[in-house]
Amino acid sequence: MNNTIYHDARLSDDERRSLIFEGQLMAYSPREHSLALVAHARKLIEEAFAPLDPETAQFHMPVEQYAEVLGKLKPQFIHHPDSKKHLKALLVEMGADPDKTYFDVPKMRSSTSDNYLTTGIAYAWHPHRDTWYSAPPCQINWWIPIYDIRSDNAMAFHPMYWNRVVKNDSRSHNYYEWNKQHRGGHVSQFLKADPRPLSKPIEAIEIDPQIRIIVPAGGIILFSAAQLHSSVPNTSGKTRFSIDFRVVNVDDAAARRGAPRVDEECTGTTMRDYLRVTDLSQIPAEIVALYDDGAHEGGELRYKPKDIPTPSL
Repeated sequence: MNNTIYHDARLSDDERRSLIFEGQLMAYSPREHSLALVAHARKLIEEAFAPLDPETAQFHMPVEQYAEVLGKLKPQFIHHPDSKKHLKALLVEMGADPDKTYFDVPKMRSSTSDNYLTTGIAYAWHPHRDTWYSAPPCQINWWIPIYDIRSDNAMAFHPMYWNRVVKNDSRSHNYYEWNKQHRGGHVSQFLKADPRPLSKPIEAIEIDPQIRIIVPAGGIILFSAAQLHSSVPNTSGKTRFSIDFRVVNVDDAAARRGAPRVDEECTGTTMRDYLRVTDLSQIPAEIVALYDDGAHEGGELRYKPKDIPTPSL
């Protein structure tokens, strides 16, 4: 396929989503509201690590203390009302229709340098597709660095696998079971290994060729949930902090538009996690039902949708 990185492309949201569903990547310079979101995140991070520099604090703290700081900081960012306020303003600024656009809560990520902490609260992601975790094919991922990044602490895309089957163990992933067992867990305790069942390839992956997109702090990278991507091993000497969130357009969801389904075998759906920009309402039940393929063990949902924790508003 033809892999293209569109930089500051003057496209409508409909055109942009269509290209992303074809496997293309989008990169944008910082915008007013992405910078506001980053400034908000930096304030929380710098307060949490004070008086240390957050990007190098890992070299001055025991790993247990570092994980404890992240264990408080990351939920604080998720649940802070300003996080959603800036996110919603950014989506509108970027041309998304607020009546048709739904997002999940923004998450703060961290990638420490030199294998200081790569599990639990600072998980270093192996190559994966978000669709292996019950994300719909119409989901688009938004990724924003909080501080400037470099090639040696970035994220990598592996586009040669866009339409290529990757043997993986996503068959064992049921989203409702995952939520019941792992949502809200204290992942900061996983300092040496991460026992959570995270869908991964079960065949060797050719890491190269790969694409690493470098945008400044507040820059934006958009890509499909079906795009194979991974964490670059961080050898930069600085911790990478970033924000990501996921977005779906309700018209895409209703029409079942999106990236091609290639190799995911997971059950359940994340569709109940998304909140509408205008009023934080959830996607209509009749549309969610199109994706509720959680049949398991005799044709029943392993865990009924009513057991799913409601996203915090």
